[in-house]
Amino acid sequence: MLENLETAPIREPLRACLVFLRAVTKGTVTADDVRAAYAAGVTKVQLDEALMVSFAFNTIDRLADTFEFHVPEAASFEASAKMLLKRGYKM
Repeated sequence: MLENLETAPIREPLRACLVFLRAVTKGTVTADDVRAAYAAGVTKVQLDEALMVSFAFNTIDRLADTFEFHVPEAASFEASAKMLLKRGYKM
């Protein structure tokens, strides 16, 4: 999907929802984008939920960029994952 959303082997409602979210993220969404998603089989509930998730991730991403959050190397994430799998979220 990341390489080419238009040719990815996914169901059309998911493709339409992702195309819609791309327009939302770029700030170019129109009523036609909403109609296209509905026409492809995306329900209002699915579109609403996708928007909520997209809003949360876009907000977090923009705040992280604004405050120049440091993202550790992959090895750090792997070490943290191993520790969490072993100990859980206990203090």
